[in-house]
Amino acid sequence: MKYLIVGLGNIGPEYADTRHNIGFMILNEMAKQEGMKFYNMRLAYYTEISHKARTLYLIKPTTYMNLSGKAVNHWMKELKIPIENVLIVVDDIALPFGTLRLKPKGSAAGHNGLKHIEATLGHNDYARLRFGVSDNFP
Repeated sequence: MKYLIVGLGNIGPEYADTRHNIGFMILNEMAKQEGMKFYNMRLAYYTEISHKARTLYLIKPTTYMNLSGKAVNHWMKELKIPIENVLIVVDDIALPFGTLRLKPKGSAAGHNGLKHIEATLGHNDYARLRFGVSDNFP
């Protein structure tokens, strides 16, 4: 079974530790724990890991947050990943700091990265894991 996990963020050192980059941070930690490195591929930094007989393809779009749909669409097609096997990891300022919310589908809730993914894919039938960052995020 194959899964695409997309961490949303913005490229560049000026964004490295900002709340919007929580998706990048989570995927960085996943790759680090597995001893894997990301490679700059088409529209994203890419790596893959195996976990319990599953292949997890991790991408961090290089398109900036507001154009994330381009990378998601490309990699879904490239890897032949069905929408039900896609997870988007994203920040959520509306959630209290440290809160997690996992939903199988839903609205963009004002998040520009999710809005672009919805617009590009034509629906919002992908899972999302939201991390509460509030305004207290370092």
